[in-house]
Amino acid sequence: MRQLAKPSATKLSGFSGKLTTWQLTAGSAAFGLVIAAGAVAAAGPWDSSGQRTAERDRAASQEAWGGADHAGRAPGSEPEAAPSAPSVLAGLGAPAGVAPAPTDSALAEVLDPLMRDPALGPQRSAVVLDAASGKPVYGKSAGDGLTPASTIKIATAAAALSAAGPDHRIATKTVIESDTSGAPDVVLVGGGDPTLTARKDGRYTDTAASLRTLAEDTARALKSRGIDKIKLSYDTSLYSGPAQHPIGPNENITPVTALMADEGRLDDSTSGPAPRTADPAGEATKKFAQFLRDKGIDTTTPPEATPGPSKASDRAESLAKVESPPLSALVERMLTHSDNDIAEALARQAAIAAKEPASFDGAGKAVRDTLSEQKLPLSGTKFADGSGLDRADRVSAELLAALLDHAADPGRPELRSVVTGLPVAGFTGTLVDRYPKDSPGTGVVRAKTGTLTGVNSLAGTVVDADGRLLVFAFMTTGTTDPQSAQKALDHMASTVANCGCR
Repeated sequence: MRQLAKPSATKLSGFSGKLTTWQLTAGSAAFGLVIAAGAVAAAGPWDSSGQRTAERDRAASQEAWGGADHAGRAPGSEPEAAPSAPSVLAGLGAPAGVAPAPTDSALAEVLDPLMRDPALGPQRSAVVLDAASGKPVYGKSAGDGLTPASTIKIATAAAALSAAGPDHRIATKTVIESDTSGAPDVVLVGGGDPTLTARKDGRYTDTAASLRTLAEDTARALKSRGIDKIKLSYDTSLYSGPAQHPIGPNENITPVTALMADEGRLDDSTSGPAPRTADPAGEATKKFAQFLRDKGIDTTTPPEATPGPSKASDRAESLAKVESPPLSALVERMLTHSDNDIAEALARQAAIAAKEPASFDGAGKAVRDTLSEQKLPLSGTKFADGSGLDRADRVSAELLAALLDHAADPGRPELRSVVTGLPVAGFTGTLVDRYPKDSPGTGVVRAKTGTLTGVNSLAGTVVDADGRLLVFAFMTTGTTDPQSAQKALDHMASTVANCGCR
């Protein structure tokens, strides 16, 4: 990038528009762009919960890996340290000022007509920031608190990374009570890892903490004590408050507990809606009991029954534990696939780090307080949940843009996965089925989607035609045609990508 005297134009095969070398290099090198192959399903109808079918069934492409989320490890091996995230602004700021910033008036000239599109509904807001300076270059009702839908996950991610740290790992463990008579009491203790897996193989099994591995290690520890039969129970006391999300039983989220395997999914999916168990902790423990039996450890609970809950005492001795990938990787997976279960777990990790109750209320307070410490614009905000499924949430476009601007700052490397986890337009995650190949936004827009019935939002980063990294947030409420609203927002982001705007 330092050797480029000026932006040059490059044409993609089958692509009728032009992307500058600045855009291609920044989009690929800084964000780890993965080019996906195969047909993409079109956006479909809406379900009763307000989740668009495209976000249900195509919540992730098979190639939607980037940043820390692409790494793997051999089954049974120790997890490695979280990799260093790439500098999002590397290249764009070297030498400083090579790529000119757009002007307010020029951006207004191209965006104001798009903001008047009737598809956007009666309430709409927008903001565009220059990432290098942090200064706003466009804004309309930027401070209004609107329903964010899933774009609130940006706030959840930033709060969790700030409070608990990007290298933090969530442990699931087993302990044994030392003062019991008869069969010893062994407790499976949940630490809040929603990515804990009971599967033998499949996507993410090489990086996620394994319930099978925990059973093997627990069986080995028990046999070393001469124990081959136990009384098994589980402990979810880390979390408090109601487990059921306010939207009620729903295929988009499992009851929020400190212990679950594969997000309580009853099929083999790893993202998007799916049938869910109503008792994720009990089901995970039932599977764990079977894994123990496979290793020669019997339980007093019959195989067809589900072990019950308990609480490990302070005197309990540790047997074994497994750990999740680092929070930076969980953030990427959450943002790429708009994963509601991971979002609620991350909000509770923020609460635990802030010494607040690990509940919906405690998590909301922790997220707000953590972001307040960073002097972010919180006027009109309300964090009712961590996932954005709750319509009581309120967030401004100004806050979303400020969060992304913070995450793109080389001086805040702990937040980098907030940017590297964003889906790439036309290629990954919840943007895999959006942005046609001839769109100037394809490959250079990276953004978090937000979709509920009547609510559409889009917030992310874009490299413009001059190679300048910009941050944007577009929000609208009261839409009646979801596909038209979605296309209007995508068109706005593509317009910024195609614009030198000086």
